Amino acid sequence: MNVRIGVLGPLAVTVHGASVVPSAAKPRNVLALLAVRAGQVVPVPVILEELWDGHPPASALTTLQTYILQLRRLLEAALAGTADPDGGAKGLLRTAYGGYQLAAPPEACDLTEFDRLGQLGLRALELGDPASAQRLLREADRLWRGPVLLDVEFGPRLQAEARYLEDRRIALVERRTEAALAIGRHSELVGELAALTTEYPLNERFCEQYMRVLHRCGRSVDALGAFRRLRGQLVAELGAEPGLRLRELERAILGAGPEREVDLRVAQLVP
Repeated sequence: MNVRIGVLGPLAVTVHGASVVPSAAKPRNVLALLAVRAGQVVPVPVILEELWDGHPPASALTTLQTYILQLRRLLEAALAGTADPDGGAKGLLRTAYGGYQLAAPPEACDLTEFDRLGQLGLRALELGDPASAQRLLREADRLWRGPVLLDVEFGPRLQAEARYLEDRRIALVERRTEAALAIGRHSELVGELAALTTEYPLNERFCEQYMRVLHRCGRSVDALGAFRRLRGQLVAELGAEPGLRLRELERAILGAGPEREVDLRVAQLVP
């Protein structure tokens, strides 16, 4: 069965090239929750919480069964005229003990591929191969077509899933840019890190990396300006000062002569 599932951007679930994403909001949420946990059984209480935020109506179970039926009809329409040895719509959207499962193969889902490439990239970093790490983590990041499930109106469960996935993405971007720094891609990173520090203004790791590339490119004044902006926002929004790593980096830049005389490797900064 030719199934494709995309959650790293707009919700996309296709069977033999035909979309099976419903237009109605609540069936769409059910499919999104099953898609983001493709291959896992999603318990009925979890789905009910997503749909009704802890306040399900008396008819909630019957209504959920109706939504499942609607989704299976979309699957059946997409499967019409094809030979399917895997049990048809019920084989793809399974009723399991206590819940439901979108039983797609792992390779069908963009999230699974993101995880695979991310793990390979991190492993390359552990093995001291930043060039391979940078390439693999770049491939992982390219799978994102926008914010998680950007065309779905989240309930509490999808909100938590989206936040978790976004945090994972940011963590891998931090490691990717670190790998690019390790292989000397300083000038190539200036624009990207400028955008990242704008999008995530309180992220100290992105600010640190931005300061380092600016300094290496002969723009120490701009590097110190980036530090001051972050410090101002941290104080204003959180009442906190930048961490010790950033303060050490600021002092290193202030005390440096020509920009290439200071060693800005993270390993030599206080953790």
